[in-house]
Amino acid sequence: MNVVGTAAATCASPARGVSIQRESPVASIYEVDPLRDARWEALVNSHPQASVFHCTRWLNALKAAYGYDPIVITSCSQEEALTNGLVFCRIESWLTGRRFVSLPFSDDCEPLVSGSAQLDDLLLYIRAQVEHGRWKYAEIRPAVCQPGSQTGFGPSMAYRSHRLDLSASVQELLQNSHRSCIQRKIRRAEREKLQYEEGTSEALLRKFYELLIVTRRRQFLPPQPLSWFRALAAAFDGSLKIRVASKDDLPVASILTITHRQSMIYKYGCSDARFHNLGGMAWLFWRTIQEAKQCGLEVLEMGRTDISNLGLIAFKEHWGATGTDLNYWTYPNRSGTTEGSWERRVLRKTIPLIPDLALKAMGNFLYRHVG
Repeated sequence: MNVVGTAAATCASPARGVSIQRESPVASIYEVDPLRDARWEALVNSHPQASVFHCTRWLNALKAAYGYDPIVITSCSQEEALTNGLVFCRIESWLTGRRFVSLPFSDDCEPLVSGSAQLDDLLLYIRAQVEHGRWKYAEIRPAVCQPGSQTGFGPSMAYRSHRLDLSASVQELLQNSHRSCIQRKIRRAEREKLQYEEGTSEALLRKFYELLIVTRRRQFLPPQPLSWFRALAAAFDGSLKIRVASKDDLPVASILTITHRQSMIYKYGCSDARFHNLGGMAWLFWRTIQEAKQCGLEVLEMGRTDISNLGLIAFKEHWGATGTDLNYWTYPNRSGTTEGSWERRVLRKTIPLIPDLALKAMGNFLYRHVG
């Protein structure tokens, strides 16, 4: 564990495992290595706001695939049980800048704190690190809490987050879904006799990834590295499933889910647009919901959606899922930034023209810098 310093002081990163202490004007703040300090997983297992993105399995996957080293900042000393913490990864990129992110590639990551004052103390320390450590910015992704104005953090990117309450019966869940957009598609998939596979085999991973390439190209984006999905599968073992729907042995839709506590988390989905009329994606979600009910799970977490993606928002709400606003916060405040617009224009022009091999190479290169 590292004990960290004044919100106004510049400090070099100490060797991992070494404890140092400097005084903070608001509180003594400490750094903890969540992959080595068992207190972090104990806090995650006991805290009601902890999610799959806090757990060490997610952090291990980030480290394995992208080389990110996670840190937790806390007001708890080495001699105390860990009762609060804010987990970050330091992203060191010559392409996109050096920054703190809580957490890379997570939909959200709630600070595990007992109140707004405690959160603000931790954020003031991170603010000082940005100001005096040549970091470009810091970003947090809380689902519920908000930073105080004195921290300087402001809202940046906005999303909608959806979750489906599974307390109703299976029959009620189906009846509550949209008759045309969901129920009819499920019946169509059943009439088409789509084949269903699930697991984490290399063959299933390949089917999922080929559909992901097709989907990301349709979205004018490169696919995430295959190594990322291998790292997730290794980290989560039996808690992760790849689900594939096929027509006459041709994959048409696939989703990746993770089970955590009493939740089923939908994290990635992909499909071949030529076969959307077969209802493969709705059918996969319906099979996932049925399995979650059989396992006694309470919630299907349907993840974040960009607020401009009205079609995906509608799809999730057609299941009866509840949507809430999700805001990311940054210091310095980046709410008015247009950074990235020219990159998006370039991607829209180049991605339709390049072959799959080059598209995968682009993803392998870029995502390490994106975070």
